[in-house]
Amino acid sequence: MKPRKLAILGGTFNPIHNGHLHLLAEYRRLLMPDLTLLIPTRVPPHKLARLASEEDRMAMCRLAVAGMAQVEVSDLEFRREGPSYTADTLDELAGIYGEDAALYFIVGSDMFLSLESWYDFQRIFRRATLCAAARTLEDRARLQGYADRLRERYGARSIVSPLDVLVVSSTELRDKLARGEDVSALLPAPVERYIREKGLYGTGAHKQQEISNTPGRDGPAVLCKKEESL
Repeated sequence: MKPRKLAILGGTFNPIHNGHLHLLAEYRRLLMPDLTLLIPTRVPPHKLARLASEEDRMAMCRLAVAGMAQVEVSDLEFRREGPSYTADTLDELAGIYGEDAALYFIVGSDMFLSLESWYDFQRIFRRATLCAAARTLEDRARLQGYADRLRERYGARSIVSPLDVLVVSSTELRDKLARGEDVSALLPAPVERYIREKGLYGTGAHKQQEISNTPGRDGPAVLCKKEESL
């Protein structure tokens, strides 16, 4: 039987860290989905950061969720050519799991507030319920205000929840790894071992791919000086 309720967390996962896993756990508890999908992006349109290889990012994601029931890592976006547009991914998931499957797309608060700049954003709104985690009461008010605006303008469905968010900057994490600092509180132990064994992120000789001049996850082409926290 196909799952009827799916939670989806996409991202570069460069690398996947405890902030991602904490958000995943909080929304699994809140939504109680039949299946949760972790989907690494192939070419993230909103970032120009250097990426570990697709193989390494898939391996790290699988290590991070090993043993978690009803959680799968999908290579769906790696198998598709071009930028990883959320609208296309949700269409493909609807084709796999059925048009009547309920899709819940989990997104960081900063990215949630930029949704109207994403590629074909109204198609995203038609396909999925958007899930954003508020870090503070002030944050919740800001996110809820934006969610209300999206509902009024486009009929978008959103869940804004005051979840206990663990903020981890991927950029700072990579810098710490490159400097040889202790990151045990930021990474699952199997992922940290994998990174050091493979020499990723400046911990040794490693293979990376440079992503440049890529169109705006979904917005116009931009030069990002800093990644979002997730």
